Amino acid sequence: MDPAEVGAVWRIESARIVAALTRFTGDFGLAEDAAQEAVAEALVSWPLNPPASPAGWLMATARRRAIDAIRRRAALKDRYAQLVPAPVIEEEIDPDRIDDDILSLMFISCHPVLSPEARVALTLRVVGGLTTEQIARAFLVSVPTVQARITRAKKTIAAAGVPFELPPADERRERLGGVLSAIYLIFTEGSTATSGDQLVRRDVAYEAIRLARTLAALQPDEPEVHGLLALCELTAARFPARTADDGSPILLEDQDRRRWDLSAVRRGLAALAKASPRGLGPYGLQAAIAATHASAPSVEATDWDRIVVLYEALGRVAPSPIVDLNRAVAVAMASGPAVALPMVDALAASNRLPGSHLLPTVRGELLTRLGRHSEARTELELAARLCTNPQERSVLLRKAAAL
Repeated sequence: MDPAEVGAVWRIESARIVAALTRFTGDFGLAEDAAQEAVAEALVSWPLNPPASPAGWLMATARRRAIDAIRRRAALKDRYAQLVPAPVIEEEIDPDRIDDDILSLMFISCHPVLSPEARVALTLRVVGGLTTEQIARAFLVSVPTVQARITRAKKTIAAAGVPFELPPADERRERLGGVLSAIYLIFTEGSTATSGDQLVRRDVAYEAIRLARTLAALQPDEPEVHGLLALCELTAARFPARTADDGSPILLEDQDRRRWDLSAVRRGLAALAKASPRGLGPYGLQAAIAATHASAPSVEATDWDRIVVLYEALGRVAPSPIVDLNRAVAVAMASGPAVALPMVDALAASNRLPGSHLLPTVRGELLTRLGRHSEARTELELAARLCTNPQERSVLLRKAAAL
């Protein structure tokens, strides 16, 4: 079993392992540290002696590491004695079992004592199983910054004595924004991976969808929970048509829409209907954009004017440079590249997307459509240098070479 396979098991099982250890030890930081030690040991042990039950092996090893750590803490001798008769955690883990333990873990990660940035970074690490590098790319910040946020967050949670339990209903609403943001970023990493040789990491994306479904069942009166679920379902509906057999990306205009997952579309539209009666928030508006794409038979037949209006509304309730860039793309489709290019140039001049390959990608596309091929090639080559996903990078290089 190679390191990639170890990583795959960890991504799938990390939240369950950390949640179970947190319930077992009552110490969130200790649980996460013990789980990480188990993964480090797996990287050495599994290539030589693959376990019959990888998830069970990680759970058992992490549990032993946690108990060893408690033994080493002189101040916690009495607490360790109380743990001895505790029931043994089952080593067999049902990979489809989602229970309140994971949601409890998410609400701990999104506790109000933490800053918004720390809440999302910690949740992505312990619930999503993402590496600090992946989280850094999602936030467009440095790896040391993410590491510092996670370390401070765990220390803050320990100092505040945050219990491992689902908070009361009124406290859940207070922490809901951080939980939704974490699920969304987990899904985003799965739907367009920032690293590795796959464009789509379905295991990560579907884990986010499962968490969103569970959260919707727990908080059925929260419109934005349904809005996020709708966005994830409608985006995932395109997965079967997004890549070729060799894993290379298929652009939206070239996708065979007959391969889109109609069941996911129906689920997404049903969730969007639940989000709509009280007005759409940021996730609901993004879901409405995805629904507009899902209802169109082709790119040309898409209601781009509606998408422009939805992006304008999204920019008012949740302004961000990515929203501005996406609105420019929609404007280009609705009114032409000449109208959209000044919007992209203004965004570039503001330097609000440093290091991102998305802006030069869009600018290169617009310049190509305007016949300014030399400038377009320069932008696409820059985008390829900045892109961290090899599948996306190959598409950008092919486009640049064609010019």
